[in-house]
Amino acid sequence: MEEMSEAQVEVGVAFLTQTAAGILGNSCLLCFYSYTLLTGQKVRPTDTILSHLVFANNLVVFSSGIPQTMARFGWKYFLDDAGCKAVLYLFRVARGISLNATCLLSGFQVSKLCNRNAWWKMTTRFPKCFGFCGSLFWILQLLVNVYVPLRVIGPRHKQNVTLHMHYIYCSPGPPEPFATLLHVVLFIANDVMCLVFMMWASSSMVLFLQRHKQRVWYIHSRIPSRRPDHEARATHTILTLVSMFISFYCLSAIFTLWLGLSRKPGLWLMDTCQFLGAGFSVLSPYVLISRDTRLIQVFYVCIK
Repeated sequence: MEEMSEAQVEVGVAFLTQTAAGILGNSCLLCFYSYTLLTGQKVRPTDTILSHLVFANNLVVFSSGIPQTMARFGWKYFLDDAGCKAVLYLFRVARGISLNATCLLSGFQVSKLCNRNAWWKMTTRFPKCFGFCGSLFWILQLLVNVYVPLRVIGPRHKQNVTLHMHYIYCSPGPPEPFATLLHVVLFIANDVMCLVFMMWASSSMVLFLQRHKQRVWYIHSRIPSRRPDHEARATHTILTLVSMFISFYCLSAIFTLWLGLSRKPGLWLMDTCQFLGAGFSVLSPYVLISRDTRLIQVFYVCIK
């Protein structure tokens, strides 16, 4: 370890706090969803999707937050070449799964709101379908990001690679134009399609809620049914998650592009990219916890 400045300690504490909060929130949710899926008690169709989401978010926090915290607290060369490849590969795969799961979640909710036909009555098949889709997402991300371990190398003990990297603890390998272009096309195509779909689904849900509100106001119903209330609450939760994901993704993309175009990027720019990259994974479990009545009941019973 090397002697640290006051600024390094502050950044390290920030990453440590973010990492601890993310692991705590996602681990609690993962245990809860695993329990409901295994026991079959009060299972909702979205629990399968959310279990994939929180598991991926936990991997994002582990693979990004812990190495970054160690690096900012002065540990040097704590990852060898194989470790560096594995950590960054895991981070990219988990990040992709988080994107795909959020996209699937928004698609499920907009279908539930907007389609009231016989097809929607087959609700018992959806958990199995979501499990199959989740498996396909993992396979897709494992294949799309196979390029990452081929392009990343561990830090060289005899070189100062700090200013050549997007990560303090790893460095890129020699440039390969064709392979880089192919990976960028696949990477951006997957992200853009998911982001466009999420924005379309969010717009559709907002319009549906607005029309539903106007309809209820027109009927002057003083006793609303429980089903619309539950659907509205679930829709607001998903809209919040999608808005958070898009916000963090766009900010992270802007700073990552800035980092890639900079010849000598500062450490603050690297730290900002890493902090924003894990932002959704850290905050999203607390949104889910605050909106899930089952968890609120469990906490109330524990406290009582």
